[in-house]
Parts: sequence; C-alpha cells; structure tokens
Amino acid sequence: MSYLRHRIILSYAVLVILLDQATKWLVNENIPFHESIPVTSFFNLVHLRNYGAAFGVFNNPEGTWQFWFFLASTLLAMVIIYFVAKGARERDKTLFTGLGLIMGGAIGNFIDRIRFNSVVDFLDVHWAGFHWPAFNVADTAICIGVGLAMIVLLFTPLPRKENFLDID
Repeated sequence: MSYLRHRIILSYAVLVILLDQATKWLVNENIPFHESIPVTSFFNLVHLRNYGAAFGVFNNPEGTWQFWFFLASTLLAMVIIYFVAKGARERDKTLFTGLGLIMGGAIGNFIDRIRFNSVVDFLDVHWAGFHWPAFNVADTAICIGVGLAMIVLLFTPLPRKENFLDID
C-alpha cells in the first residue's frame, strides 16, 4: 500500500483517539458518575459507563467475557481495515478517511476497556419522550466512518485483483 493511504488513515485515527480520550478525561474529572448537566432542551452531558457494545447491548458489569470479545472485535476491525484499504484505489481518500475514523473510534473505546473495564459515555440526546442511548466521540467517529466507507464502497467499484488476499 502506498504512503498516502497510510497517512490519511493514521492521521484520522490519531485525531479521533486524542479527541476521544481528552473529552472522556474532561468528563471523568468534571462530571460526577451518573450525574447529568442539561445543555439544551434535547441534549445533556452525562457521565455513564457502558460495559457492553453500542447502545448498551451486552451491558453487564459482571461479565468478564466482554473484554476478550471486544479485544477480538477491535483486532478484527484492524484486519478488515487493512484489506479494504489495500484493495482500494489511491484516489479513494473519502474511504481512507472513513477507515481512519473507524480505526480511531475502535481504539479509543478499547483504551477505555483496558483502563476502566467499560467505556465512558457522555453525550445524551433526547427528544419528545424518545431517548437515544448515551454515546461518545469514538462512537460518533465509528458511525461517520462507517457511513463514509459505505458510500464509497456501494457507489465506487473496487479494482479487480486476481487474489484480493494477496499481501504485497
């Protein structure tokens, strides 16, 4: 793979990791656990811990298997990102941006799992009685990254290779 795709992916990943960890540090230092600070009529800053996956799936503080499951998931995401980037054209900078956002988000949340055995969530959106599960910068980056990657992958055909898994 060329240097440019590495630079784009790693730049966005590092940016997301730094922003994610900085915002989580601010929450840990300034908002008591389980407290909420209203910001607007539909948005609060909160301090919650998620022991499971996105949207609270598998949210069980007693479970120990989650750490290993999410470690494997993070490593699998890195392998998939590598092969998708390897098979993409050099001009697919939007795809590389999306992959970098996904990588940074996955690593940012995994850092929390290592440090706290949970993920710090602090963005709380609600509207007209509907409440979205709390989330964080890493979750946002993953969602945006998946969206960007899907747009590129769905609407731009990848170049054909004899063996997609062939390692350069």
